[in-house]
Amino acid sequence: MISASQKPRPSIWLKVAAATFAVAWGGNEFTPLLVMYKSDEGLTTATVDILLAAYVLGIIPALLLGGPLSDRYGRAPLLRPAPLIAIAGSLVLAGGGGNASVLFVGRVLSGIALGLVMAVGTAWIKELSQAPFEPGAKPGAGARRAGLALTTGFGLGAGAAAAMAQFAPRGDVYPYLVNAVISLLAWLWLLQAPETRAPHTGGRLADDLKIPSSRHRRFLLVVLPAAPWVFGCAASAYAIMPTLVANQVGDMRIGFSGLLCLIALGSGFGIQLIGSRFDSDRSARGTGVALTVTVVAMIVAATAAGNSSLKWAIGAAAILGVAYGLLLVAGLQEIQRIAGPDDLAGLTAVYYSLTYLGFFIPAVLAGLDIWFSYSQMFAAGAVIAALSLGFVSLWWRKHLPSHAGGDEAPVTRESAAASAGASR
Repeated sequence: MISASQKPRPSIWLKVAAATFAVAWGGNEFTPLLVMYKSDEGLTTATVDILLAAYVLGIIPALLLGGPLSDRYGRAPLLRPAPLIAIAGSLVLAGGGGNASVLFVGRVLSGIALGLVMAVGTAWIKELSQAPFEPGAKPGAGARRAGLALTTGFGLGAGAAAAMAQFAPRGDVYPYLVNAVISLLAWLWLLQAPETRAPHTGGRLADDLKIPSSRHRRFLLVVLPAAPWVFGCAASAYAIMPTLVANQVGDMRIGFSGLLCLIALGSGFGIQLIGSRFDSDRSARGTGVALTVTVVAMIVAATAAGNSSLKWAIGAAAILGVAYGLLLVAGLQEIQRIAGPDDLAGLTAVYYSLTYLGFFIPAVLAGLDIWFSYSQMFAAGAVIAALSLGFVSLWWRKHLPSHAGGDEAPVTRESAAASAGASR
């Protein structure tokens, strides 16, 4: 672990961001290939939907275990294996062909790697974006950088995979091999990143897996209601919109699916560059702006679903991407104000686990399609998003963390234990 007396190295966070980018690439390269697996490999829609969500089975355990364990043992031991796991996942997918069981294993491996970079990588980037590594970094720089690394990987991974599947031979192999090479290079660079979290083995391991700051009222009342919308918006853009207009793009369905991924995640990337301007450590302004855009995005998506227009689908993907980007960076900035140094990665893991609930929205809407049109369901989504905004507004300036100038004391392991003892 670096000492405070050593010279600052402002760009050192890029070593961790590169690994985050590479693993995120591998996590989302499968998405635009759904059409290919259905048309060329003969997999059913139900099977493909299961494979799409399968990597969540890897993400959630990796998040909930990897984050707290990195708070205990340090960032490097938990994150350094992630690019190697991503390589294994991509190689399994490359050899999977139309075998759903093999593809399932590959997706779970990709999910494990992604869960580690989302929890541990985000915390590590945040710690490298402050003193002593970068004393001049702006507040919130770590959250913004982590979000940008993830979003860029998600977007370029999907775009590159779609382009290769649409125009190159062996579209079920080469996209995964490209990611394996990128992940290997990122792993080699990651080995040079300095540790920021000194390991400590005092206390019980089971206690370290508990995240007391998840009980903080700011987290429960402001962060939690907005979290599922993060990937709910993203998944709506690149998993639902391409399906609704698939009949209009002919043989370019894979390419168009990748285009919508790029548009959505490119919009998310762009808005994250300026997203910190909406943030305030004195209110829930960042989350409020994000949920307002989410309401608009749901209305546009409902319109696009109703008229099956390519232009409306592209517009919906763009504004859904903006909502995704604002929601992600607002949530991460709230998390990094609420969490203490002992559970930063742990609370980040809990947050990301909640965001991935939104990834099941395409499957839920597909199941409801026999009773409701997509236009009706997106309209209902606009109402629910508006209710989420109204709920968050009730706590606009309340329960702010004390170290951010508010009156809400941090929830630590010691205070949680004392509270539990008093209640018995």
